[in-house]
Amino acid sequence: MKKRLIAIGIASALLIIAILIQSISFLTSSTFTESSQGLFGGDSDNEGPREEVIEEGSSSERIARLSVEGTIMSGQGSNPFMGEGYNHEALLEQLEVIKEDSSINGVLLYVNSPGGGVFESAELHDKLNELKEEDKSLYVSMGGMAASGGYYISAPADQIYASEETFTGSLGVIMQSVNYEELADEYGVKFNTIKSGEFKDIMSPTKEMTEEDREILQTLVDESYQGFVDVISEGRDMPEDEVIEIADGRIYSGQQALDNGLIDNIGFEEDALAALKEEIGGNPEVIEYHPSGETLFGIPFDVKSFLPTSEVKWINEMIEKRQGPRLMYMYSE
Repeated sequence: MKKRLIAIGIASALLIIAILIQSISFLTSSTFTESSQGLFGGDSDNEGPREEVIEEGSSSERIARLSVEGTIMSGQGSNPFMGEGYNHEALLEQLEVIKEDSSINGVLLYVNSPGGGVFESAELHDKLNELKEEDKSLYVSMGGMAASGGYYISAPADQIYASEETFTGSLGVIMQSVNYEELADEYGVKFNTIKSGEFKDIMSPTKEMTEEDREILQTLVDESYQGFVDVISEGRDMPEDEVIEIADGRIYSGQQALDNGLIDNIGFEEDALAALKEEIGGNPEVIEYHPSGETLFGIPFDVKSFLPTSEVKWINEMIEKRQGPRLMYMYSE
């Protein structure tokens, strides 16, 4: 009973906060006054990510620090009740802003990720290559893990730094599913499937995979694997046969990655930043970005996310965005 009362109290408090925020948002929707900006930070038009200077320096020669932490997947970062995680859409927006900003001469990309979706990794890779086409230096600093898709997006970098303790590699593609046909049979669960073609339910968890199914899926994996090999070969200026020799899915330590030519230096983020500053020259300002939107007491938030139905909306979004088995550049323990 006590826990229930506490839960009701928390829910009531959130409802009151939501109503207050909604009211303030309505009153300030057309323009922000100086007094309201003391409570709500950011530009009134909320266009583009917000900049934050993390190291003072020349504003005409700047370095943008970006971060990829967590699984590289789209549609994340929208749950207001969880900590801030990887936000694919926000990162793409930041990369576009950097590409158009002539005052930014270099990008330091911090990667701490086990990888993620093939599509999202390729999308990031292409955006990073666009920065290089604009003559912006790209340095990567790997955290505790920069594996599979985490390495895929690092490959275009001019210089890659990793510590001896970094786990990287896991170069390759994986596709997995769970089959619970026997478990369902044990409990008398029956599945009715009506399909338009023989392979419409390929990789279904309710039926045994056939050899024909496996051959079809293997061609998809092989095609994506070749794309991965090409990215490494081009980014690291490494012959394809050498890439294939080391791209067997195994994980490498930082030192092993250096020995294999997958990285350029052993070091931490501060080492990568110092080297990037030296390449650019002068005393460049270092900035970070935050997703566009308002801030409450300096903390980013989205007014809509605090509406009384936000939890329900978020759960509904997760259900709607659910996906079946997919190709992944992903390290799995």
